[in-house]
Amino acid sequence: MDKYMFPAVFEQGEKEGYCITFPDLPGCITEGKTLEEGIVMAKEVLELWIWSMEEDNESIPEATKPENIQIEKGSFVVPVLVNMVPVREEMNNKSVNKTVTLPYWMKKIAEENKVNFSQILQRGIIEHLNLSRKI
Repeated sequence: MDKYMFPAVFEQGEKEGYCITFPDLPGCITEGKTLEEGIVMAKEVLELWIWSMEEDNESIPEATKPENIQIEKGSFVVPVLVNMVPVREEMNNKSVNKTVTLPYWMKKIAEENKVNFSQILQRGIIEHLNLSRKI
């Protein structure tokens, strides 16, 4: 599934801001100093939470209808909609660090010749695995 909508419970902080939780996703929590920031943060945390569940092959639960959520006085429910297509694309293309080991002499010569280690490694993996994706 590419689009999900989950209700977020916005609870006013003691001094300022909001604590935001997702009743259907225990542990999925964020906060925002303002309502606008809270809405942005709720969307971001929901995107990452669902992406992580997908990566771990966990089943995404059905969302509870907002009107069926019990809230405390002063709290309110905001439906948060996410489209996972751009999230998956961004996360799949995110650069990650990978430590590699090579002989000192090779490292020294490569650095003297201003070799881009990351680019060489990426090209090598693409070639080794016969991938069609280009750098």
